[in-house]
Amino acid sequence: MSDTPVLPPEDEPEQRLPVPRPPAEVAPVERFTSPPPTRSVELTPERAAQVVRSSSNARWVGFLAVVVVVLFITIYWFYELAPFGVLQPRLDAEADAQQVTSVERGYNLYEANCARCHGANGEGGIGPALNRQDKLFAHLSVDYLNNMMIAGGRYACGNPNSIMPIWSNEGRPAGPLNYVQIEDLIAFIRAPSNETYVIRDPSLNEPKLDPITNEVKTFNGWVDVNYKPAPGATPFPACWSDEFNTASAAPGASGAPAASAGASGAPAPSAGASTAPAASGSPAASGGATGQKVSIVASGIAWQTPDLTAPAGAPFDLSFDNEDASTPHNFTLKDSSGAVVFQSATFPGVATRDFPVPALKAGTYPFVCTVHPTMTGTLTAQ
Repeated sequence: MSDTPVLPPEDEPEQRLPVPRPPAEVAPVERFTSPPPTRSVELTPERAAQVVRSSSNARWVGFLAVVVVVLFITIYWFYELAPFGVLQPRLDAEADAQQVTSVERGYNLYEANCARCHGANGEGGIGPALNRQDKLFAHLSVDYLNNMMIAGGRYACGNPNSIMPIWSNEGRPAGPLNYVQIEDLIAFIRAPSNETYVIRDPSLNEPKLDPITNEVKTFNGWVDVNYKPAPGATPFPACWSDEFNTASAAPGASGAPAASAGASGAPAPSAGASTAPAASGSPAASGGATGQKVSIVASGIAWQTPDLTAPAGAPFDLSFDNEDASTPHNFTLKDSSGAVVFQSATFPGVATRDFPVPALKAGTYPFVCTVHPTMTGTLTAQ
């Protein structure tokens, strides 16, 4: 018999079942149904007319919107791209206006920084000429001038003691001009000669007026867009200082037109670019037959003997003493009408050269150094 105690019935675990729920009643259909007038899909005549009017207005609004969009696209297309050559494209017109502004700013920069060495109109002086067409055609490119601004004169001749300084603030050592000013200077040098530009006040940007005529001062660029070098033309020397050597100098091409209305400035910083001397003496002379000699001295960018006397009706020799070290000079003799009757070669000092001058009629002849137009004098033939 087992020893496990038998529990009484009342001590057994209680079994719990789900509580029974009363049956649910289905909700009546009318509870979820709208009244008959609401379920009707028929439109009254007034409502139908209103719908038609609204649809017509919407179509008109859509049509007008499409017309406006088409007109806007067409007008903008002509304004922006100027097809069929009717107008100038807007971006091209803006680029041209910016180019004009750049050239006019470059004029003032050149006048302030470069004209002392390169001449008022780029004809050269202490530095090389910049307005010669054969140089502007290929040699004085944008890249060459930009490199010259950054590296200075040593870029052209490899001379660390070159008088051409570094102008760009990107150089080492840094120069005084930023990249925008460098671009303006180059734009001025490369400006076409068939364009006319306005001389403006550097601080106010207002046009300058001629004090005599009261007209706006203007200037023209230097680059002749129609220039073509002669076949077999002699290239320029690698170093600009070599151009003054008589043996290697190439004949000069005509420079660009000078600034009008008293414009004294011209473009480009001291770019130690190669240049060539002025054309040799003209006309050809058989001078020296009488053995007479006329002497002239250039010193300190001035004639030391501004008044000369020469024999009339007989050729003579001109003894030209250039005492300005590394500075080119020439002697150009003109008649009363301004025509050139004789021009010597251009050569740097310190040096002395003799040039035969043809016979002159009795009278007075003004003379000038074309490299330095302020050097003037008078020769009297008697």
